[in-house]
Amino acid sequence: MLPTPKKFFLTAAGAEGDSSLTAFDNALLAGRIGNINLIRVSSILPPGAEYDPQLIIPPGSLVPIAYGYIISGEPGELIAAAVGVGFSADTFGVIMEFSGRCGRDEAEARIKGMLQEAFLSRKMPLVDIKIASVEHRVKKIGCALAAVPLWY
Repeated sequence: MLPTPKKFFLTAAGAEGDSSLTAFDNALLAGRIGNINLIRVSSILPPGAEYDPQLIIPPGSLVPIAYGYIISGEPGELIAAAVGVGFSADTFGVIMEFSGRCGRDEAEARIKGMLQEAFLSRKMPLVDIKIASVEHRVKKIGCALAAVPLWY
């Protein structure tokens, strides 16, 4: 059984590459998560998890992470990615991810709407939101990525 993460941060970055994979890898690097192994998880922030924006995760670590990304090879196209964490007063939080062919403002608005709906569905009061977002204008092959890494 895996331990329950105790810390988290939000990150968002855009990058270019010569291929889709290197664009994605370069976005991971720009977002400070390029040297870890991602274990994609669904969208619940554990109760009591502490926000640590300066968190450094050791290279090679296996890291639970909620993320969204988009890759485009259409020069000039605007792409965006966003993540948000919604906080309850005294229990777990909810993480939402979004990526699309749009700008940062639309991505953030979609995150806010999804968090509001998630808390309404759970019949829990939403007391705070943290969002990280990025928009990227594609030059050759671009990636926009946003993520919430969880750590121990």
